[in-house]
Amino acid sequence: MSELLNTRIVLASRPRGEPDASNLRLERVPIATPGPGQVLLRNRYLSLDPYMRGRMDEGRSYSPPVAIDDVMEGRTVAEVLASEHPGFSVGDQVVATGGWQTYALVDGDSVTRKLNRLDLPLSTALGVYGMPGFTAYAGLHEIGKPQPGETLVVAAASGPVGATVGQIAKMQGARTVGIAGGEAKRSYLESLGFDVALDHRAENFADRLRAAVPDGIDVYFENVGGKVFDAVIPLLNDFARIPVCGTIATYNERGRVLPGPDRLPGFFSQILRQRLTVRGFIQRDFIHLFPRFLEDMGQWLRDGRVQYREDIVEGLENAPEAFFGLLKGRNFGKLVVKLAG
Repeated sequence: MSELLNTRIVLASRPRGEPDASNLRLERVPIATPGPGQVLLRNRYLSLDPYMRGRMDEGRSYSPPVAIDDVMEGRTVAEVLASEHPGFSVGDQVVATGGWQTYALVDGDSVTRKLNRLDLPLSTALGVYGMPGFTAYAGLHEIGKPQPGETLVVAAASGPVGATVGQIAKMQGARTVGIAGGEAKRSYLESLGFDVALDHRAENFADRLRAAVPDGIDVYFENVGGKVFDAVIPLLNDFARIPVCGTIATYNERGRVLPGPDRLPGFFSQILRQRLTVRGFIQRDFIHLFPRFLEDMGQWLRDGRVQYREDIVEGLENAPEAFFGLLKGRNFGKLVVKLAG
């Protein structure tokens, strides 16, 4: 394989606040031959996700940061080019943590799943039929637990997690309120069947949200934080559940002292008085549900009960700008990079 060159994007430096092109570097290096237990992959699709911003920083988290000069982390759909692992053959289609690169040498045991019998577009294994879809499914099942007639609110509702949350909750009999940025995204939520769709950029957003939930909020699926969460807090019902999946509004503020009063004591008091359940989670916490998710979501997609939207970017060289845009809400749907070859 030494005649092949791998194009990859590595972490050149740690960002201070908002990341930019100086924090990443494109390289071309020879491809190694797999050793015992390894497989060589040709990455076909790369998933871009908000959690990657956290991997660029040092500090304690649920996963170690990307080291300087290492390939940026990311899930990929890939084809097996060579295998020294008994579980994989040349030509297998798989999901793996292949990273921001055109080829990846990985331990076979780390490969997430095979896609040889997938009857959906391969890219869905990085979105609605992959980690983001499972995040929605598991967070609702284990934490949100919406009941018929309850009101669920979800932020970043046009993204792969939020859109899936709303559609599953609707199937479970909940009244669903989706929040997104911009009129196009708001209209998209209406097409998905949300009972109410709101634009957080609109004038008097907090008042509009209050009017949309006359009976209060029973489940708030948190993806954003910031001003959306500020508007939600006073509307929570007793015993409301808050699955905390992400806080993208503050990802670039890690380590900074944010302006304004300290609202944490007041929120803690509210948690106590209203007996709220607030739980952060990572989708792998509930991996025991993954086989059930594949069965349920596969059927919902085939039946058309769950719809999805993808934002496809062509070429690895365009991944950085697409990622920076993701952190600012510029994408519309699941952001995926289609790799050449």
